[in-house]
Amino acid sequence: MKNILNNAVSLIVVMIVLLLIIPLSPFFLDVMIILNIAVSLIILLISMNIKEALEFSIFPSLLLITTLYRIGINISSTRSILSNSGTAGQVIKSMGDFVLQGNVVVGVVIFLIIVLVQFLVITKGAERVAEVAARFTLDAMPGKQMAIDADLGSGLCTEDEAKERRYKIQKEADFYGSMDGATKIVKGDATMSLIITAVNFLGGCIIGMVQGGMGFTEVLQVYSIATIGDGLVSQIPALLISTATGMIVTRAVAEDSLNIDVTRQFSAQPKSIMIAGGVLAILIAVPGMPKLQLALISLVMMLGGFYLLRRMEGFAALPEQGAMAMGGGSGIPEADPMQMMEDEENFKDINSVYSLITVEPIEMEFGYSLIPLVDEASGGRMIDRIVIFRRQYAQEMGLVIPSIRLRDSSSLNTNQYVIKIKGEEVAKGEILVDYYLALEPPNLEKEIDGIDTIEPAYGIPSKWITIDKKEMAEIYGYTVIDPLSVMLTHLSETVKKHAHELLNRQEVVRLIDNMKKQSPELVDELIPNLISYGNFQKILTNLLKEGIPIKDMETIMETIVDSSMTVRDLDSITENIRVALKRTITRRFCEGNSMRVVTLDAELEKNIITSLTNGDHGVYLALSPEVMQNVITQMSDEVKKFQELGQAPIILTSQVVRIHVYRLIEQFFPDVYVLSFNEISNNIQIQAVGNITM
Repeated sequence: MKNILNNAVSLIVVMIVLLLIIPLSPFFLDVMIILNIAVSLIILLISMNIKEALEFSIFPSLLLITTLYRIGINISSTRSILSNSGTAGQVIKSMGDFVLQGNVVVGVVIFLIIVLVQFLVITKGAERVAEVAARFTLDAMPGKQMAIDADLGSGLCTEDEAKERRYKIQKEADFYGSMDGATKIVKGDATMSLIITAVNFLGGCIIGMVQGGMGFTEVLQVYSIATIGDGLVSQIPALLISTATGMIVTRAVAEDSLNIDVTRQFSAQPKSIMIAGGVLAILIAVPGMPKLQLALISLVMMLGGFYLLRRMEGFAALPEQGAMAMGGGSGIPEADPMQMMEDEENFKDINSVYSLITVEPIEMEFGYSLIPLVDEASGGRMIDRIVIFRRQYAQEMGLVIPSIRLRDSSSLNTNQYVIKIKGEEVAKGEILVDYYLALEPPNLEKEIDGIDTIEPAYGIPSKWITIDKKEMAEIYGYTVIDPLSVMLTHLSETVKKHAHELLNRQEVVRLIDNMKKQSPELVDELIPNLISYGNFQKILTNLLKEGIPIKDMETIMETIVDSSMTVRDLDSITENIRVALKRTITRRFCEGNSMRVVTLDAELEKNIITSLTNGDHGVYLALSPEVMQNVITQMSDEVKKFQELGQAPIILTSQVVRIHVYRLIEQFFPDVYVLSFNEISNNIQIQAVGNITM
């Protein structure tokens, strides 16, 4: 039985096809016609009671099936009418007798009116609405997708909610696209009904007069009843389904079912109902108008409108009366005792306190003047830009940045903003919304008037200039940036600098689970047999800390597997991974086929190697204070050279000392990258712009 129900639609479609071929007895034809009327009524009622179109997403396919079913019945009834001397079942005969009432002309006129109403009014209108709805839905898809990404980026929705919303948007677009095509089926059905009716009548007249030997009057009497009856029993269900089609495609802004929406919205306008009743009362004075009917309807409408108006005023007065009563007549509402009890219980509940101590991975607080840059209602595009940055960073580095929480803060100055990582401030800045930031070029030819400042992300001397000086500043060689880009650049650079702090255990597990889909054998071999989740996280953190992408997870894991056979030290494993990722490192730090670097003197490297000491926490560098100070001083001079070149400073060393040199200078020069010779591709030309000696 279950299998039959699961394949019911397939069986129905096969049965419909058989209707086109196999002749039916009048009994079965009546059954099919009654079923057709019943199904049409069900579809119409469903379309009136749904809240949104997607609740009836099978409608386009159902429209095709019902149309095919109706055509099959038409063909079967036509065969019966022409072969059985105008006899085609009791339903068709009864419908024909009831409508015609002995007058063929009246029946024909009524039939034509029904068909034309369906064809010209309902079907034509539904077709146009479906066409426009499909186009607008498709055009709105990118904007809706961006809105979802923005909500996801700002933390207003979860990943699952975003997936559900995206799926709904896709289904909505598919539905309206299908409806655009399905309305053409309805239109074709209306046209086909006229043709079939004409064929029935003409064919019946020819058969009756030529083969049956009937007179014209008799033929007209017999076949007109059958033809009109057949046309009506097919067109009434078609009219119901056409109406349902129009209702489906026009319910774009519905909040509830059609019944509820109509009741709610009509009852919300009692004055309009009363005015309409008043107009009907005035029409009583027109000579010849039915006074009793007009008076009755106008009275009902005015009394109904008056009742609804009093009811609305009563509901509006309830909150005011309640406020006056609780406030002792002063008009100031007192606190709700139930609410106070709930708040008290909430504070007593220890679990409610935990919500107060949660720490956001990334937060950005800003002053009042910067709200227009963030608020989408005011035209702010910051959320969209943050979404783009998160996507680009994930594609480049292989790490998904957590959602960035945006908050306004009254404790900041109106033009200030603060960036926090795990609840602590790591960067701050100040921008002028109505100005542009002009970055000074290395070789300044002519200075422009403006407010002196320092660019927050890179520390470049700059000026805040008005919009009328923008073109002149660009002519003088300044790089002009809008305020939003200044703030976003600072945010993105800060996030990049602290990305290794954002890699938590949960994200590591997600990366591993994602890798399981590609190489399950590799993951099973690695974790937890060769390395724990914690140590794997440390390795990835080390790579991110020095700006190395972790996107090529397969290479990283394979290198760990190979290295674990000989070494257990995480630093050594990390160095082997960096060598395996040499193409990635070269692409990231190389410009063209050349790379400008600072090298270490051979004596200095030898001194570093001899100063390596084993401790409780592994190998550490024990250089003399004089040598360390000398290295830091020389490094400071070399960094200035790179600033003039407009390039990130790079130190090139041997693989043995690379990690120790990095740890030596990272506190003093966090923006300096330390690479080894083994991490650079062989086809790259090395240009030494400086050398650090003893």
